[in-house]
Amino acid sequence: MTIAEIAKDFTELLKQGDNESAAEKYNADDIVSYEAMEGPMAIARGKEALRQKGQWWQENNEVHGGSVEGPYVNGDQFAVRFKFDITPKATGERVTMDEVGLYTVKNGRIAEERFYY
Repeated sequence: MTIAEIAKDFTELLKQGDNESAAEKYNADDIVSYEAMEGPMAIARGKEALRQKGQWWQENNEVHGGSVEGPYVNGDQFAVRFKFDITPKATGERVTMDEVGLYTVKNGRIAEERFYY
């Protein structure tokens, strides 16, 4: 598959809300994820760590709706824009989350993801 094909299929799965299938199909075993924040969730290494990070996010946020836009491909990378209407359970304050994920593909798998918000 080309990077554009990987990006399109990965993003389509995200648009369908099937994050688990997207991760299983495309994440490299040694993927690294970087969040634009401090703390224990700032860097996650490996598929299992990313699965746990996703589970933590779902358990700690109530999602009211949202959208996934893209992909936007350039070389061995592609970007996806996420907009979500959420209520973090810790604060109870409803907010709009707007972020961009930048994914780097190596050997047909996503080797790195970085989030900007």
